[in-house]
Amino acid sequence: MSPLTLCLLCALAMEVRPASAAPVGSLEPAQDEELTLLFHGALQLGQALNSVYRTTEAQLVEARHSLGLYGRALGLLGQEVNQGQDAAQELQASLLKMQIEEDALKLQAEATAQALGEMAQGQQVLRESMQHLEVQLRGAWLGHARQEFEALKAHADKQSLILWVLKGHTQRQRQEMMAQQHQLQQIQERLHTAALPA
Repeated sequence: MSPLTLCLLCALAMEVRPASAAPVGSLEPAQDEELTLLFHGALQLGQALNSVYRTTEAQLVEARHSLGLYGRALGLLGQEVNQGQDAAQELQASLLKMQIEEDALKLQAEATAQALGEMAQGQQVLRESMQHLEVQLRGAWLGHARQEFEALKAHADKQSLILWVLKGHTQRQRQEMMAQQHQLQQIQERLHTAALPA
């Protein structure tokens, strides 16, 4: 029985004691019934209070259990947030590295483009020289001029081959740069997604 019920019963007993000190002949039968009803009511009140106490205690235990679950869930969420931050930092480091590589590729591509431009100019000069020699050879087909023409033609063919190789190299560099840019976009999208609130 709960302490509150015991206190109520004690209080009722204190109220009943003066009545029982009166002469026995003065008690009426109705007062005995009232006392019985009063004790019965006090007993029911004690049982109700005991039931409320047990229900409250069960609710408190359940609330403690729920708080423990919430605490564990918050801990797991904190771990996920930390892992997300670590992943975002790794992605940012990868992004920085890829941007450096892309800058290096751009510089390489610019240097190659400049070299190709110079080669194209040199080839144009060679063509003009060949055309000039061809005109001279038409006028007078001399052995020395023909040898010079053949040497210039071989040199022009060699430069054309080098130019063709350089163009292929430039095309590969452009493809690599496009692939790098695609990877950078993917990493930026992943960073943006990771930065969004869950």
